[in-house]
Amino acid sequence: MRLALDLFRRSGDEINDFVKSIIELKTQTNACSVCGNLSDTPTCSICINPGRDFSIICVVEDIRDVMAIESTSTFKGVYHVLGGIISPMDGIGPNELNIEPLFERSRNNAVQEIIFALSPTMEGDTTNFYLFKRIQREGLLITTLSRGISLGSELQHTDEVTLGRSLEQRQVFRLNF
Repeated sequence: MRLALDLFRRSGDEINDFVKSIIELKTQTNACSVCGNLSDTPTCSICINPGRDFSIICVVEDIRDVMAIESTSTFKGVYHVLGGIISPMDGIGPNELNIEPLFERSRNNAVQEIIFALSPTMEGDTTNFYLFKRIQREGLLITTLSRGISLGSELQHTDEVTLGRSLEQRQVFRLNF
């Protein structure tokens, strides 16, 4: 309602600029060819940054999680954006997610650690389990965020301090049955 009322008060030129911006957003923005992050170039700024640690891949659900982690200024590795999590109730399986490129990246011996930074929900844990079973290999450390993040919450709603500490205090991923 507020957006509609604000647009109603704007001049025709402002509305045209706004519409052009939305069209440019849709036509000039895509998924990074390496990690799946949002980018206006074929490869995002994180994946081409030589100052990043390419031996550590942080697996997240969507780009909002990348933004949340980046806002902590504590993580210097790279990301892999799944585009969702496994949720049989919603009809989302592994084939609907950006998972295969992660498997390919994980086979590179230069990758030393994969961090599962998915929301601590049943679906997030299911996705972690699936990824762990498919990714594990000799010499690859698989960690998950410490559980300073409330069970059932989403990363994008977690404050920067808690998220930063959870990332710094990540733990080795274990199957608990």
